[in-house]
Amino acid sequence: MATVAPAPAQAGETRGRELWAAVTIAPGREGVVAVAGYGGAALEAGSVLTLTAPDGTAVTDAPLDARGYRGAVASDGGSGTYTFTGGTPGTGAWGGLTFPFVLSVPADAVPGTRLSDCSLRLLDARGRARDQGACVVTVGLTEPTLSRPHSGVPLDALPEASGTAYPGAQITVRDAGENEVCTTTAAADGLWSCAPSAALAAGPGRLQATATLNGVSATSEQITITVTV
Repeated sequence: MATVAPAPAQAGETRGRELWAAVTIAPGREGVVAVAGYGGAALEAGSVLTLTAPDGTAVTDAPLDARGYRGAVASDGGSGTYTFTGGTPGTGAWGGLTFPFVLSVPADAVPGTRLSDCSLRLLDARGRARDQGACVVTVGLTEPTLSRPHSGVPLDALPEASGTAYPGAQITVRDAGENEVCTTTAAADGLWSCAPSAALAAGPGRLQATATLNGVSATSEQITITVTV
């Protein structure tokens, strides 16, 4: 794919920092790529911001609700655009705003992968490149579940914890004080279980599971427990 370089700065124009966006999205989920960073001269009506989606993903929406901007999505989901249609006389476009694009990541994407070929480009009304940049899209993890022990049920001091997570993820269960209770690895079917090696303190408490794989992590909802022995 050809790269379009920004047009040379005009006399008296200060080149702004590059367009930029970063997001982490779990497999099979959607997330918002929030584009910002234009600091150049105000552009006229007809200027267009384009996000080209990473390979294998799709832009599903351009939901900005702001006067003077029209969002659109390509029929194949390969890109999304915002066009500046004009605003209050004497005002320009693009500076000081964040432009959201909804991006869908496929269910078979591998957690921890940084997806390639996500790019940003801003053209003026004459089709000249005024700015460009990159959008960093990292595949995250779906949240693990912590299905046992059951919340509110009296427990002994060594209760087994279990739930589901992305296969192969390292699971760490922690208490309300962030102390490690037990660890294990999610099996190929996503199931996991572990039990504490040391007795939990008697009385009320909380447990939460964290899944980690390839440098990304996700946490379960907390559950409230009561240890009676």
